[in-house]
Amino acid sequence: MESPTPSAALEEVLSGEILRMYQEIVEDPAAEFHFFHGREAAERFGYDPAELDTVPAGALASFAGVGNPHERAHLQPGETVLDLGSGAGLDAVLASRRVGPSGRVIGVDMNPVMCRTAEAHVALDGGVMECHQARMEELPLPDASVDVVISNGVLNLSFRKRRVMEEMHRVLRPGGRMSITDIVSAKQLSQSIVNDPKLWAS
Repeated sequence: MESPTPSAALEEVLSGEILRMYQEIVEDPAAEFHFFHGREAAERFGYDPAELDTVPAGALASFAGVGNPHERAHLQPGETVLDLGSGAGLDAVLASRRVGPSGRVIGVDMNPVMCRTAEAHVALDGGVMECHQARMEELPLPDASVDVVISNGVLNLSFRKRRVMEEMHRVLRPGGRMSITDIVSAKQLSQSIVNDPKLWAS
């Protein structure tokens, strides 16, 4: 059996730490984190306060996005939406409301706890979501099977961003669209930053 390359080994360590950190937000949303989360973050990023008043409390308290993909997603009734990195499920709840009972919301998250949490919050809101524990670099979906891909602060967590983009294009139907919010750095990051899992989150 081949030993992992240094980059693969680093990816494995950091992925585990990143998963653990985001799970902590679900388990203890009142704890201190080095990034905005919960309602404060959602309002900063332009989510409608009146709509936030009506979503499941846990989905909002554990929100850890970096923007608002719904501003440009323009989801329509009956569409199939893929939510990459579903987290506690705030974006999935809102997507489920917009596509309605004739639509479909599919989540993908590496952490099975997050998948179950997101599904539970969508169900609590009266919707239906199916969440797959999987990597966004290898989406467990057929070609041309979704109308819209949304993601919120997730693409930057991948070590293989080109592969993620290829996968998103693969699963989109002709004429499909993406609405992605994320963090972009205009300069090369130092290795000390790259090696710090806390700085990969939001």
